[in-house]
Amino acid sequence: MSTRVSNSPRFRSKTITAALAFFLGSLGAHRFYLYGQRDIYGWAHLIFTLPGIPGVLLLVASERSSLPGWLLAVPGAISLFAALLAAIVYGLRPDQKWDAQFNAHTQKRSRSGWAVIFAVIFSLFIGAMLLMTGLALSFQTYFESQVQAAKALSQ
Repeated sequence: MSTRVSNSPRFRSKTITAALAFFLGSLGAHRFYLYGQRDIYGWAHLIFTLPGIPGVLLLVASERSSLPGWLLAVPGAISLFAALLAAIVYGLRPDQKWDAQFNAHTQKRSRSGWAVIFAVIFSLFIGAMLLMTGLALSFQTYFESQVQAAKALSQ
């Protein structure tokens, strides 16, 4: 049984960071893993995501016609896209630069494998898909509201 000294340096894995950014990044998990619980950006992820969830639910319930739903969903979407972008950036960083920034105080070195590559690929794919879907739904909602306004004016 090994005991860990509280001030001992800990190794930070690039694979775990990319996976946390992909799966739980909108909750700030990757930031808390790298920088600890005092990280302001980790808390910003969490604070932006919390209103985003009811915002999306409100948009679904109102068939995208709720202005408060849009206002609540946008910060959550920003947090989600920032987390997916972080997974891509962390995953593509060379191991030497990663170790120089996060593991300079330890003897252990990073060795990225296929897991990091898959995290980058899936982050890029899902991020692009969500961005295109969000833009399409936003434009569709806008143009449908313009058609309804034009019909109301013509009557």
